[in-house]
Amino acid sequence: MNYSFNEARPALEVFHTGDSVYAYNLLGAHLVNWNGRNGCVFRVWAPTARSVSVAGEFNNWDNNATYMYDIGYGVWEVFVEGVEEFCAYKYCIESEYGDRLMKADPYAFHAQTRPGQASLVYDIENYSWNDGEWLNKRKENNISSSPMNIYEIHAGSWRKYPDGNFFNYQKLADELIPYLKEMHYTHIQLMPIMEYPYDGSWGYQATGYYAPTSRFGTPSDFMTFVDRLHCEGIGVILDWVPSNFPVDDFGLAKFDGSPLYESNDPKTSKRDSWGTCLFNYARFEVTSFLVSCAMFWLDKYHIDGLRIGALSSMLYLDYGKSEGEWEPNKFGGKENLDAVDFVKRLNTAVHMYHPDVMMFAEENTSWPKLTHKIEDGGLGFDFKWNMGWMNDMLHYMSLNSMWRPFNHDSLTFSFYYAFSEKFLLPISHDEVSHGKGALIKQMPGKYDEQFAGVRAFITYMYAHPGKKLVFMGTEIGQFDEWNFNEAIQWDLLEFEKHKKLRTFFKELNKFYLDCKPLYELDAVWKGFDWIHHDDYTNSVIAFKRTDKNGDEIVSVCNFQPIRRDEYCIGVPKFGLYDEVFNSDEERFGGSGVVNGKNIKTESMKIHGFDQGLSLTLPPLSVIYLRCTKELEPDEVQK
Repeated sequence: MNYSFNEARPALEVFHTGDSVYAYNLLGAHLVNWNGRNGCVFRVWAPTARSVSVAGEFNNWDNNATYMYDIGYGVWEVFVEGVEEFCAYKYCIESEYGDRLMKADPYAFHAQTRPGQASLVYDIENYSWNDGEWLNKRKENNISSSPMNIYEIHAGSWRKYPDGNFFNYQKLADELIPYLKEMHYTHIQLMPIMEYPYDGSWGYQATGYYAPTSRFGTPSDFMTFVDRLHCEGIGVILDWVPSNFPVDDFGLAKFDGSPLYESNDPKTSKRDSWGTCLFNYARFEVTSFLVSCAMFWLDKYHIDGLRIGALSSMLYLDYGKSEGEWEPNKFGGKENLDAVDFVKRLNTAVHMYHPDVMMFAEENTSWPKLTHKIEDGGLGFDFKWNMGWMNDMLHYMSLNSMWRPFNHDSLTFSFYYAFSEKFLLPISHDEVSHGKGALIKQMPGKYDEQFAGVRAFITYMYAHPGKKLVFMGTEIGQFDEWNFNEAIQWDLLEFEKHKKLRTFFKELNKFYLDCKPLYELDAVWKGFDWIHHDDYTNSVIAFKRTDKNGDEIVSVCNFQPIRRDEYCIGVPKFGLYDEVFNSDEERFGGSGVVNGKNIKTESMKIHGFDQGLSLTLPPLSVIYLRCTKELEPDEVQK
């Protein structure tokens, strides 16, 4: 939609009140035909500017050639005849102090590749989508009771050409889609794809909130990438950063010469530890900018979910700040009330227009009711990243086995709050960077034991309530910490252990998708029961997962590198049990200690049951068991 001058007036008012969800139709650069003349209408919000002009290739970058008109509410406009797609431009903004600032368009749909800083005129309305079947299926699907196994990637370093150059969106799709299907992932999550100037920020300091990065191609190329994934049954989740933005002189910082997208209060306008500015959620036009941005990726790129990173830094006024660097809210608390209101507006808008889209919160405190409905006092997210689980388990798994008995609570605590929110269990890029080392490198012991540790941990993770996310490279056992400048070390698959580890991930992913007890009742107590949780001396736990039909999977976890023979656990049914998955199988690189099929229960009073199983627990392993045939107690004794 391109607004004429008269049509823009109502849209301006909605933008000004903070209620706009389509501000990108009003602001930015739009190719139009006005009164028979082809060209481009430019609009930008710069309320304290003395004057604004647009300079670009069409006027030889003359700052004085094309001045814009103030059309109200701080928005400036000009129509320029003859401007065509891919034309580079910037706004020259004269501040109230007389300075002239060259700024990229906050609403630009395309941008030059760094080190270029200019915006590019682009028509995003010409792409013909082919993913109607996927979108219809998405509307019908209840994601809460469906499997979700996410593969997180950094587009610039999943694979690269031998000379170190990036894959473009087309080549990335060519290589990535067959791999995702082979490995049985349901979704990908892309680290920020919005345009950003500094590679070392990994995309978390964006300057083009409405522009997919041109490092890998055009906006239409990115649409094709998403479209192809959808046509192959794979969802796409994006990292999105509404918390902070960089201070680059061509970006949002002091956009019209004064604090605009940020606050004018130094205590709320910046985060010194990150070297960035913080969005001013108290300003309605900023709310319109951000909410419309989220809607833009859902509307124009058919994105299936947005993950809000660093949510805690938004919700708390004192986050990362020392005494004297922040002021309490009007009630004397540390909660950022404007940010809370923004989050509610955001999730309300998204779920109003796209009820089948997922909103994820990365929040590392115990802020209550993140995934509860707003009308019930919640913030309206669909899933919360379970950072507590992640921190506890990585701490536990990194311990020498002799210290695990003294840290048993790290293993069991997460189950006691597992249903307070709708959780996702993340082993993300943050857990394999910042000097932490790759996941396998965090495992104690010698070479074989490190692989066994990864297999046991991941098999336990897939049985734990919550959706799943694993960062690229984890599945092949890359020992080196992730480096955004280098591709994943795929040549490791020439070595047997690494190849078998990938086979393990492939088979576990497939088992997860086929096993309803592991996902169908993820968010309610009905889907989980303890069997055995207090054998801290042996570092063993056992629990069962249940689906809506009452079918069960029993998970037994041994976190010591010691084989345990005749280890007894209680089970809910008399009968025959099969071992349906074992992280220690030889084909996965394990020692091959297995229990097999048709394991008979025995009469015993144990763990609150009248029957149990005598098992062999492989060293450092997790096994899954399923009752394949129920019997009467006297039949079992025969």
